[in-house]
Amino acid sequence: MNAVEPIRDPKAIAALKARLYQVNRRNAAWFTLGINTGLRIGDLLRIRVGDVRPTRKQWMDRLIVIEQKTGKRKDPPLSPPMKQALQEYLATRPEARATDPLFPSQRGGRPLTRQAAKAVGITEPIGTHTMRKSWGYHARKAGIDLTIIQDVLNHSDHAITYRYLGIDRYDRDQAYQSLNF
Repeated sequence: MNAVEPIRDPKAIAALKARLYQVNRRNAAWFTLGINTGLRIGDLLRIRVGDVRPTRKQWMDRLIVIEQKTGKRKDPPLSPPMKQALQEYLATRPEARATDPLFPSQRGGRPLTRQAAKAVGITEPIGTHTMRKSWGYHARKAGIDLTIIQDVLNHSDHAITYRYLGIDRYDRDQAYQSLNF
């Protein structure tokens, strides 16, 4: 499998989300949750309906996840865009019970398809990990401290986070050029 990179262009993220929304509300909700939390695919797929909506009228303010890989607790807030995507998706599943998987399998299909990405002009390799890397990339671009990003992504060392986010020579050159005394 090819290594994936983050989606660096916010317009491409919006276009992919819109495309997924047109094709399938489940995939749009899955993508919205993934791109806004930085959770691993395995953790996203283990979420139950009751983790976001315990009753038909009650919504959680936070998603509480015990990460499968690390055993650590993560509790990202459910932002308005996430809640909206989830509400619109769950409206298509009126029979869904709190104990049901939030994102049930679609006959083994993968929610994030390369076809949807290509349809909106994304040509780089894309996969489920793209959402997590995109979250980290855009958090860094927004000025979020790297130690916080490292904590959210549960990386044991800052060097892992640097490699993961693709901090490269261009970024280091920008740092040098921004400090001219």
